[in-house]
Amino acid sequence: MAMIDQSDVLKRNNVTIRGNGRQPIVFAHGYGCDHYMWRFVYPAFLDDYKVILFDHVGSGNSDEAYYDIQKYNSLQGYADDILEICHALDLENVILVGHSVSSMISLLAANKEPTLFSNIIMIGPSPCYIDKGEYKGGFSQQDIDELLETLESNYLGWASAMAPVIMGNPETPELGEELTNSFCRTNPEIAKHFAKVTFLSDNREDLNDLKIPTLIIQCEEDAIAPLTVAEYVSDKITSSTLKLIDATGHCPNLSAPEETISAIKHYLEKKD
Repeated sequence: MAMIDQSDVLKRNNVTIRGNGRQPIVFAHGYGCDHYMWRFVYPAFLDDYKVILFDHVGSGNSDEAYYDIQKYNSLQGYADDILEICHALDLENVILVGHSVSSMISLLAANKEPTLFSNIIMIGPSPCYIDKGEYKGGFSQQDIDELLETLESNYLGWASAMAPVIMGNPETPELGEELTNSFCRTNPEIAKHFAKVTFLSDNREDLNDLKIPTLIIQCEEDAIAPLTVAEYVSDKITSSTLKLIDATGHCPNLSAPEETISAIKHYLEKKD
């Protein structure tokens, strides 16, 4: 990999480094979010790990000047950013935690440079959202087409309608409101493009290539990535462990942080 200007990478992705440990644990947020979505989870790892938080380009406080529609026309562009962050900080033996679409971004990063990572942790992964043959991703092609059309014509309306569905947990509407607000803070043009890349991606073939030990964390009910998808991912990744947690919705890092922390810690402690 070419030499990278560390300051450019850290500025581009709004990278934050915290914690007292030596082994790095990198948290990669999902679509429409930013690193603030990890605020209930990452403090539990500060004593034992070097915690790396960042925002994907176009999200949070990243530098939108670095947004290149060609680079980010596939999830590999985001995966390459993670690799550049790791190299800029001279990280090794990295634990990479990816939520939602960042599960597949993490997969692509790990497949490109497997020696960089010790473990991959996927929360609510989906390699393909569209039903294809015997594979059931949870959505028909028409569902996704209509979703993208609505998003294109009325992004803020789409965000207001979809965020509570994605979050689940209607008994805590403030979480759905937070996700709505997060969506609405994102540059609409970048958000539309990222949505298209996310919902039309098909990374099923890439799963077979991942040989790094992987934890898959799945909520009991998830409207975006159902349990059958998590089971599919687990079947395809030979070195994986599937953990079903007592939580609902697609964002347990917000709605069930204690269960999420427990699942990650138990897995990491067991591997040691």
